[in-house]
Amino acid sequence: MNTSASPDMAATPDDAPPANRRKTALIRLGLIIALCAAAWAGWHFLFQRGFVSTDNAYVGAESAVITPRIAAAVVEVQVSDTQEVAVGDILVRLDDADARAEVAAAEAALRQARQRFQQAQANGRSQDARVAGAGAEASQARARLALAEEDLRRADDALARREGLAASGAVAGEELAQARTAAAVARANVEAARSAVRAAEAGRAAASGSADAIAVVTGVGSIEADPDVVAAQARLDAARLMLERTIIRAPVAGVISQRQVQVGQQVTPGAPLMRIIPLAQVYVDANFRETQLRDVKVGQSVRLTSDLYGSGVEFRGRVAGIGAASGAATALIPAQNATGNWVKVVQRIPVRIALDPAELTQHPLPVGASMEAEIDTKG
Repeated sequence: MNTSASPDMAATPDDAPPANRRKTALIRLGLIIALCAAAWAGWHFLFQRGFVSTDNAYVGAESAVITPRIAAAVVEVQVSDTQEVAVGDILVRLDDADARAEVAAAEAALRQARQRFQQAQANGRSQDARVAGAGAEASQARARLALAEEDLRRADDALARREGLAASGAVAGEELAQARTAAAVARANVEAARSAVRAAEAGRAAASGSADAIAVVTGVGSIEADPDVVAAQARLDAARLMLERTIIRAPVAGVISQRQVQVGQQVTPGAPLMRIIPLAQVYVDANFRETQLRDVKVGQSVRLTSDLYGSGVEFRGRVAGIGAASGAATALIPAQNATGNWVKVVQRIPVRIALDPAELTQHPLPVGASMEAEIDTKG
């Protein structure tokens, strides 16, 4: 019996020509790619629109450079690299022998200045007494002068009467001679009294001058206002400050880095000894392409991950500032674009991102660590 299929029977897909099979596969592949593209576009439109991201981001911090304020030898170093310190912790001790000697000398100078002022006060009181005594002596001298002048007037009157009677012989020659002697003595007494008045006035003036000179010193009032005492106190304060600076303390809390000082080393003012990195105050500098910054504003929220902790630890931050220049513009050797072979390159602008201190406490970030940052520009 003949069982062969008739020519009109339809061919199965496996019997289709190779060209048709390739066309069907390409159509199916195209549909799959189109569906994937549409799905990615929908996902990006729904979930990623308004976000800009970069992996060109690194952790930074305002580190504190520790430098000495005086020149001295190092006698003790109490910290080492990677050690955590708190504000006020002692880092380095310098030789304080010279500073202590200067403090002792300044204290002695202050005591001397105080003693001089107190002595001037005592001299002023004594000189005031001398002025009062000289004034009393001058008053007594003037009183004696008045008495002597009165005696002279009486002696002159007596002499004049006797000289008027001498021509008539009513007055003996001896009595006239005695009157003349008395008048001469009275005149001499007046001159002596006048000299005594002048001497008393001169003594009073000298005493007053000395009192005025002392008053210039003591006239400032209290001992603390005396210029010599003020200068001595300032010298003592400066000496104590130098002594205090022989102990170098941590100005901020953080971790010691780049320690360069050793015991016995002679340090000079301004020479860097070490750095303190405040890990609780680190930030992130993210370098975004200039084409990404159109909608970026200060205060927008940022989601970050670090290579150190991986995607399992997420940091939250906020845009703290946008750089005023690109990295190329601030480079040591800026790019020279005024050439014939210039090629346009998209520039990157640094964006400063502030981090949450609480998250940094749980997951500290070392300075220089790589980060990935994503800014929500819709916020």
